[in-house]
Amino acid sequence: MAKQVIKVPDLGGADQVDVIEISVAEGDTIAEEDALIVVEGDKASMDVPSPYAGKIVKISVSEGDQVSEGDVIGEIETDAGGGEEEAPESGEKEEASKEEASEGKAEEESEEKSEGESSEAPAAQGEEQEETVKVPDLGGADAVDVIEVSAQAGDEVDEGDALIVVEGDKASMDVPAPFAGTVVSIAVKEGDKVSSGDDLGVMKVVSGGAAAPAEKAETKKEEKPAAEPERKAEPEPQASEPPAAPQKDRYLERDLTVSAEVYAGPAVRKLARELGVTLNKVKPTGPRNRVTKDDLHAYIKEQVKKSESGAVGVGAGVAPMPEIDFSQFGPVETEPMSKIHKLTAANMARNWLTVPHVTQFDDADISELEDFRKSMKAEAEKRGVKLTPVPFLLKAAAAALRAEPSFNVSLHNDGEHIVRKDYVHIGMAVDTPKGLMVPVIRDVDRKGLYELAEEASEMAALARDGKLKPKDMQGACFTISSLGAIGGTGFTPIVNAPEVGILGVSKLSIQPVWDGSQFVPRKMLPLALSYDHRAVNGSDAGRFLTYMVSVLGDVRRLLL
Repeated sequence: MAKQVIKVPDLGGADQVDVIEISVAEGDTIAEEDALIVVEGDKASMDVPSPYAGKIVKISVSEGDQVSEGDVIGEIETDAGGGEEEAPESGEKEEASKEEASEGKAEEESEEKSEGESSEAPAAQGEEQEETVKVPDLGGADAVDVIEVSAQAGDEVDEGDALIVVEGDKASMDVPAPFAGTVVSIAVKEGDKVSSGDDLGVMKVVSGGAAAPAEKAETKKEEKPAAEPERKAEPEPQASEPPAAPQKDRYLERDLTVSAEVYAGPAVRKLARELGVTLNKVKPTGPRNRVTKDDLHAYIKEQVKKSESGAVGVGAGVAPMPEIDFSQFGPVETEPMSKIHKLTAANMARNWLTVPHVTQFDDADISELEDFRKSMKAEAEKRGVKLTPVPFLLKAAAAALRAEPSFNVSLHNDGEHIVRKDYVHIGMAVDTPKGLMVPVIRDVDRKGLYELAEEASEMAALARDGKLKPKDMQGACFTISSLGAIGGTGFTPIVNAPEVGILGVSKLSIQPVWDGSQFVPRKMLPLALSYDHRAVNGSDAGRFLTYMVSVLGDVRRLLL
């Protein structure tokens, strides 16, 4: 057996690189090319492989050290004869010395020739040339807005530095430089719309820079063999000796739950910080489970798609629904969701996951209310309005919000304050061909029944025609969702945050009610009040719903 000293090979011009991992331990038996240490420079990380097969005797470096080409890594014990040649006989010494001197001179001439050729190569590839930068794949988004231009003509940028920032319907993201160089011109400005493939600008790069991305350069460095003279000294393995036991890939055994333990280079980590991405959430596809820039871009595109589609569980730690081929069970047809449907799905998922819901139920006796409403039918028609139960519900809810102001609030987004409102705007859920929409009736407490009936009818018509403006659906303090015309005996509505309450109204039914001496038929309206338990407690909700029931049971109370 012979001991060999292992030194740091050529690092591609890098100097004083950090040792970020020791891949072997003293006593380990390794094969040729197994990783000994992992080093990381300014732009890349790479394995330093073993030039020999054998048993590790000593490791001379530790994590956190800095090493350069030629520094000693450690010692390895190899088969006998590896690097130690037998001394020649005395009669052959002089001839051997001459042969060695001749071979040394030839090697020096060969090295000088190689150095001359290599010194000429950079000169041929060092010329600057202009490259057109185009907008990359934006994850299916089209015609997104440019909200910021991060680089100007004359700026020096590194690969991965942001050139512009774009914003779609649901997310914003940086568009990075595909290579390092000087910005010659930027072809877009703030407010423009861009799509994948559009010209972004022109950059001046060193010849070969665009065709040889950093990722490929890192791979080449990792695969570079050890110096040739050391390999010549390696002995041939004995046929009778069993091959060294294969070593497990330590990168595959890594715990990728902590960003610091993720295998990624400095450029990738910098881009991840700029994009606000936690690296342990990114699926690595590079060599030895290394995270590449393409992996980061793929992760961002996936998140943008999920955000735009309203996927349940995004950002909430909930596993996505499994992909199922429904065609195996029978004929199917797939159609895209409308934008309103997707937005509604996203909002409902967010509200259900973030708002602690409680629902209370009660029945309101609206027998007298219905008698009064029908008696006013003719007068309402003369005024050109249709008097439905909706304006009565709106008026009763407004009165309850004034009587129980704990419901007329919103939680501040800092989580430490409550916003109390001195206005009463109520949302009214409307079923439309394009999906559920909620126009807002403003200042309900200051309007009469006829005015509310007219406005509710107009807003419902605008919703069904798709003519509501964004301001028509903002600012509600409370929402009423009525399924009375459709049917059902009850349901649990989802709170429409930042509101803290919503009233679900089901179908009227005639039920026998004991009046103290007998059962009499009464018109009973099922009500379900859902509320945010962070802002409203059970006693407040009980008083709110009881007050509404009493007002609907006797509309004269609205005058008090």
